[in-house]
Amino acid sequence: MGIGDQYETCQTSPTDANYKWVRYTDGITSPKPTNEEMYISLKEGEHFPPIRSCNKGAIWEMTSYE
Repeated sequence: MGIGDQYETCQTSPTDANYKWVRYTDGITSPKPTNEEMYISLKEGEHFPPIRSCNKGAIWEMTSYE
């Protein structure tokens, strides 16, 4: 686990960290999520969410530790 590692919707966060949206799990990058959905903070063990505005799974990239 480290900065730049990527995770999919339903996986669990390995640590307390901040993440940014990269793309959808189907490889598509549009439509982009809302501004509120682009960045998330998760605690260790929390599940990565889907992008609810379009009901799609997402790939998330770790940007920093909390």
